[in-house]
This record gives sequence, structure tokens and C-alpha cells, in this order.
Amino acid sequence: QVQLVESGGGLVQAGGSLRLSCAASGNFFVINTMGWYRQSPGKQRDLVATITNSGRKTYADSVKGRFTISRDNAKNTVSLQMNSLKPEDTAVYYCLGSVVLGPGNDYSDYWGQGTQVTVSS
Repeated sequence: QVQLVESGGGLVQAGGSLRLSCAASGNFFVINTMGWYRQSPGKQRDLVATITNSGRKTYADSVKGRFTISRDNAKNTVSLQMNSLKPEDTAVYYCLGSVVLGPGNDYSDYWGQGTQVTVSS
């Protein structure tokens, strides 16, 4: 079983910063892509940023230049540094891990439970 646990959400004023972290645990072979998605009430879950195990990064246009994703492959963790936060960044942020359970297996996506980020104006 694979578990992803997020931490670091909270309430911050516009222009402030927060850092989200996510740790993966369980029995698996390797984690390919890790990343962050977010979902606001009544909206679909959208990509924020992803990073592959080779370090290739992808960002949503709305967060480029403000958010930075990083990863520690040895610890199976991924972090999201969020600067210059805006009220429209308010959402529940979910950690994603694309996990290969064993050699030769295909990957499966696992999600964390989500952490609330609220940016006040």
C-alpha cells in the first residue's frame, strides 16, 4: 500500500508565502512523477506543478515565476514553495505520486488527502 501525506497548508495574506511538503511511504519500486494539483469548490482539480524523477519540471501558467517545485528522490518527498500568493490560489492542494509497484509493472497514480491553502486579500 502506498500513502502520500501532505503538510504545510494554512492561512496567509496576499503576497505571502507558504511551503507544502508531501512524503510518500509504503511498498513500491520507484516513483516516476510527483506533483501538486489543486481544487476549489465547484471546480475541477487542476495541475499546479509536476516533477519527474529526473528533475524535469512542469508548471501551470498561473503559477510560473511564483511557485517552485522540488523533490528528494532518496526520501520520496516533494515540496512546493509558493511565493507572492494571491487570493485566487486559495484551494485544497493535493499531492500526486505516479508509482511503479514492482519491476516491469505499469505506474499507478496515488493521491494525498489534501491540504487547505487560504489566501486572504
